[in-house]
Formats: sequence, structure tokens, C-alpha cells
Amino acid sequence: MAKFKISGVWKDSKNIITHYAFHEVKETTTSRAEKVEKSEAVRRLKLAGNSAITWIWDYQNSFWKNGEEVEVVEGKFLRTKHNNKTIDNLSHLIDYDWLKF
Repeated sequence: MAKFKISGVWKDSKNIITHYAFHEVKETTTSRAEKVEKSEAVRRLKLAGNSAITWIWDYQNSFWKNGEEVEVVEGKFLRTKHNNKTIDNLSHLIDYDWLKF
């Protein structure tokens, strides 16, 4: 069983998410970001017991806060559970296209 936080995304020229910034949650720490391809992200979250939430940077208070649960849809892509909060949606997380891994 692994728990993850997703803090950002990379998109292609058509604005489609290609990679996610995955952070593994340990007992007392959270790992640095790992750039994970969409297919690998789906594979990880399809494994029994694994889970993920969005991790949102709170600009007003300068700290990370936990967002919504992430689920695998149709075995092909990830999305947040519907709560009508745009800020939690994966496509609205930090755009890491400028960051090279």
C-alpha cells in the first residue's frame, strides 16, 4: 500500500496532461516530486490499497494543503472526485512544464 500526493502536471502542446508530479507519503515525511508518465500514474493507482490526493499550494499562507481524492477512470486516466471546486482539479494544479527532470 502506498499513498501519494499530486502537486502538479506537465501538458503537451494540445494542453493534455502527459505527466504528474507524484510525492510518496511516508510515515513522517513526504518525498520530493517524481515526474510520472500518465500511464504509470494510472498503473500505480490501480494497485490495490494505493491512493492519491491533490496537494495544493496555498499562496496566501505559503504552505501545502491537502486537496481531494484522485481516482482512476475507465482504466485510462486520473481525475479528482467531483466536488465542484476548480482548484482541486488535476488540470488546475501547478503547471511544471518549465521544470526539467
